[in-house]
Amino acid sequence: MPNHKKTKANMVPNGTAPEDFSPQIKAFRTKKMAKQIPGNMKAVLRVIYIFFHFPKLGERLQGLWLERIIVYKYIYIFFFAMMAVGGGDADGWVCMMVAAGACWWWLSVVVAVNCETKRKMNTTPKGCETKRKRRGGKQAVGGAHLRPTSAADHHNVSGQNDAVDFFFKSRGLHALFTQIELSLSASKLRDLDIASKSDPMAVVYAKKRDGRLDEIGRTEVIMNNLNPAWIGKISIAFQFEIVQPLLFRVYDVDTKYHNIPVKMLKLEDQDFLGEASCVLSEIVTKQNRTLTLKLHNNYGLRVSRNFGILSVHAEETVASKSAVEIAFRCSYLQNVDLFSKSDPFLRISRIVESGNSVPIYKTEVINNNLNPIWRPITLSMQQFVSKENPLIIECFDFNTSGNHVLMGFSISVISKIQKSVGDLEKLHQERTGATFMLPSTQRGHDKVLKSQLFVEKFVEQEQYSFLDYISSGFELNFMVAVDFTASNGNPRNPNSLHYIDPSGRLNSYQQAITEIGEVIQFYDSDRRFPAWGFGGKTFDGTVSHCFNLNGRAGSFEVGVDGVEGIMAAYASALNNVSLAGPTLFGQVINTAARIAGQSLSYDRSKYFVLLIITDGVLTDLQETKDALVRASDLPLSILIVGVGGADFTQMEILDADNGRRLESSTDRVATRDIVQFVPMREVHSGQISVVQALLEELPGQFLTYMRCRDIKPLNVQMAQTCA
Repeated sequence: MPNHKKTKANMVPNGTAPEDFSPQIKAFRTKKMAKQIPGNMKAVLRVIYIFFHFPKLGERLQGLWLERIIVYKYIYIFFFAMMAVGGGDADGWVCMMVAAGACWWWLSVVVAVNCETKRKMNTTPKGCETKRKRRGGKQAVGGAHLRPTSAADHHNVSGQNDAVDFFFKSRGLHALFTQIELSLSASKLRDLDIASKSDPMAVVYAKKRDGRLDEIGRTEVIMNNLNPAWIGKISIAFQFEIVQPLLFRVYDVDTKYHNIPVKMLKLEDQDFLGEASCVLSEIVTKQNRTLTLKLHNNYGLRVSRNFGILSVHAEETVASKSAVEIAFRCSYLQNVDLFSKSDPFLRISRIVESGNSVPIYKTEVINNNLNPIWRPITLSMQQFVSKENPLIIECFDFNTSGNHVLMGFSISVISKIQKSVGDLEKLHQERTGATFMLPSTQRGHDKVLKSQLFVEKFVEQEQYSFLDYISSGFELNFMVAVDFTASNGNPRNPNSLHYIDPSGRLNSYQQAITEIGEVIQFYDSDRRFPAWGFGGKTFDGTVSHCFNLNGRAGSFEVGVDGVEGIMAAYASALNNVSLAGPTLFGQVINTAARIAGQSLSYDRSKYFVLLIITDGVLTDLQETKDALVRASDLPLSILIVGVGGADFTQMEILDADNGRRLESSTDRVATRDIVQFVPMREVHSGQISVVQALLEELPGQFLTYMRCRDIKPLNVQMAQTCA
C-alpha cells in the first residue's frame, strides 16, 4: 500500500492529506463506521436504526407511513448536517448538503411513484389516502344544519327527540325537565404524542344507580392541541328533582382514525388522557354556569400528577325556530406561510354573560387562498341567542401541527351597541366589508389590517321541527315486509324464528311486529299497513321477493288493519307460503319507492316508512344499495329490524352511520341517509328502548327531505298562500 508523505505539494489548505479528505464520508461508507463516529453520533444513528427497522414503533410515533417518510427527510438532513459539522471544512459542508438534497429528492420520488402505482392498481396506500381523502381537522364544525335533530346523531341518549317526546306525552307522561347544552374546553392536557401534540376528544357519560355508564355524547376531535375548546355541544335533559351524576373522559384519538366519524370510534383503541366527574346541578347552579374540574386517572386515585383541567359551561336550550344562512368571503388576507399561501378558516364565537367566549362554528379550510369564499353556513337562534348578542369572528391559517396562526379578528360593533348577526346583515345590505384587526398585548394598540370580511349572503329562515309538520297534517304511512327465507329455519321446528308456539308464546317476528307496531301505528294516520313478504315460495309455487301477506293478488298498496291485521296476515302466510330464498331486499324497496314516488303527483304531505324485519343474511347487497340510492330522492325512510342472533354486518353497512353515504354500482351517491337499523336482541337485553331505537333517526331523515325541497308545514303554506 503506497505511503504518501504529507508535503506542501499534496496538502490541502486545512492541512489534511488528499486520501484523508472528508473522513466522515469515508467512515459512513465503511463497515467500521461505528468505531469512527463520535459518541453523540452513535446515539443519533441508534435512533434512526430503531425508527427504520421497527415499523410498529414508527406507526406508533407518527401514525401513518407517509408522515414517517416526511420525518425521515428531516432525519436525513439532520444526520448529514451533523456529519458535515464533524468534517470541519467548507468542502465537507457542500458535499454533505448535496447528499442531503439528493436523499430528499429520492424519498419524494419514492412516495410519488408508490402512490401513482397503487392508484393505477386501484389500491391506495395508507399515506397517499391520507393526502387525498383525509380532511384532518379541515372540515366545518357546528351550525344549525349539522346540529343533531335526534338523540342518535351524537350518541346522545339523553338528548331531546321530538318524536319520542310526543309519543310519551300523548300517553300522559310529561317529564319535568329543562333541555341543557354543555360546552366543553380543556387546558394543560397531557401530551402523549412524540412528534406532535395530542388530538383530544371528550366523551360524556351519565352514571346510573347500579354503576353503569350511559354515553350521552361526544365532541369532535381537535388536532394537535393541548388546550382545546370544542365546538360540538352535548345536549342533556336537566331534571331538578333527581341527582344526575356525570362523568367526563378525554381521549387522544390516534391519527389513523381521524377520517372516521366520532360516534364510530372505539374508545378502547384511543389513548386515555384523563377523567373528571360532577353532578349536573353543580354546573347549572354556578353563577356563571361554568364549572372547572381537575382531570385525574381512571382508577379514581387523585395523584399529584397533572392531567389537566376541564371546564364545563351549561346553557339552557332556546326554543326558537329562527335561523340565518350566511356566506362569508375575505379579501387581501395576510400570507403567513413561507413556501405557499395561507390556508384560512373562520371561527365564530359568542360572548356569554361572564364576558368569556364560547365557540359556535368553524368553517372548512380553504387551501392556498388569500381571497377565500366559504360555503354558506346556518346558525340557529340557540347559537347566536339574539341579533344584539356580540360575536367574535377570527380568521386563522390552518397548520397540521395545531398551532393555527391568527390572521386577524373582527368584532361586530355598531355605534355604542355591540351587534353580531344584525351587524352582519347590515354588511350584506350595504355591500361593505369589516376590517380585520390583529390583537396586541397592549390594550388599545390593535393593528388594523388590510384584510376584510364580506357577507356574500344573508337569509333569515325558519327551522321547522318534526312536530310542526306532523301537527299541521303531514302523514307518515308505514309499510311492512317480513323475511320468509329458509335461513330462518323450518317453521315447524321449535328453534325456527318463525315457529308458532301453541302456548301462545310469541316468536321473534311476532315480538318485533307487536312491539314495533305500537310505535308505528301511533304515527300512521289511517293505521292501515301494506304488509308484504319476500323470499318465500307463494301459492302458485314460484319464489317471490315481494308478495302480499294476506294472499291477495294485484295491488301492493292495499293494507291490513292495524297490528292485529299484520299478525293475522303473517300467521296465514306461514300456512300457505314455503320458506325459500335467496334474501333479496331490492324488490320490496323498489315497490315502496314506487308508491312513495307516485304520491308526489297528488300529495306532498305524505312521507313513507318501510319496515323490513329480517334475520340478517342478505344476498343482493349491491342491488339493495342501488335501490336505496334511487330511493334517497323520495319521501321514504327504511327501518330494518334484525331478529335472531345472526351477523348483521351487512345491515350496518346499509345504515350509513359511518358518515359515508351509500354509492350505487354507477358511482351515484345517495342524496341522504334513509336507513335505520335496529337489532332486536339489543332491545330485549335492555340496552336500548324500542321507541328510542325506532325513532332516533326518523325525525332527522324526515326534516332533511323537507328542508332540502323547501317544503313547509301545511299551516305555513296556507298562511303564505292567503298573504
